[in-house]
Amino acid sequence: MRLTRIFAAVALGLVSSFSLAADSDADQAIRKSLHAVQPDLPIEAIAESPMPGIYQVQLQGGRQLYASADGQFLMQGYLFQVKDGRAINLTEREESRGVAKAINAIPAKDMVVFAGKQPKTHITVFTDTDCGYCQKLHSEVAELNRLGIEVRYLAFPRQGLNSPAYKELVSVWCAKDRQAAMSLAKSRQQVPAAECDNPVAKQYALGQMIGVSGTPAIVLANGKIIPGYQPAAQLAKIALESAQKSK
Repeated sequence: MRLTRIFAAVALGLVSSFSLAADSDADQAIRKSLHAVQPDLPIEAIAESPMPGIYQVQLQGGRQLYASADGQFLMQGYLFQVKDGRAINLTEREESRGVAKAINAIPAKDMVVFAGKQPKTHITVFTDTDCGYCQKLHSEVAELNRLGIEVRYLAFPRQGLNSPAYKELVSVWCAKDRQAAMSLAKSRQQVPAAECDNPVAKQYALGQMIGVSGTPAIVLANGKIIPGYQPAAQLAKIALESAQKSK
């Protein structure tokens, strides 16, 4: 779910929607305002934020909005807390938790996993088989495994569900040996066509919901998203440091 779309709708609907919420409690007022301008907005929870007078709206997939108690004012952006002489990005922290929750709910059987011998942590990569940087990243999977990083792939056909990449990703997910099929696709070799009940469309929708717009989109174990390719040594360092901080 792109937040720009949400606020484009809000900008058009402010006058007509917010007056309806004035006499409701905070939760009802905020929900009514948001659903008036976008009925399908996937609100997961509304709670008081650490900033007095401001409410935190958590969307499915982890994205955050902020609102006044009467639903008349909405904000999109980062909320920081200054503590012990440093600024803590509370929005990024909460969004990462939401992303991690959504990713961790996906069973391993719905992914294409390259685990290595002794993984210390994992990354989850939204991938498109015809993406050049995705192919480059895949060429370094063995090195990532050697450095202790398990690589989990989710499908994200950048051109949508009617694209050739979508069909190829379906063939990868429906192959008897998904790892071999993924490696074929990433080396620009033809993957035997196959069809089955598969999670490609669902994973594409999840990627959009958490803010993925391009590939590779790399999700660390703590839910932080790294957009774009990173060399294996650098990526492994980031992933391991992140996992250590999360303990």
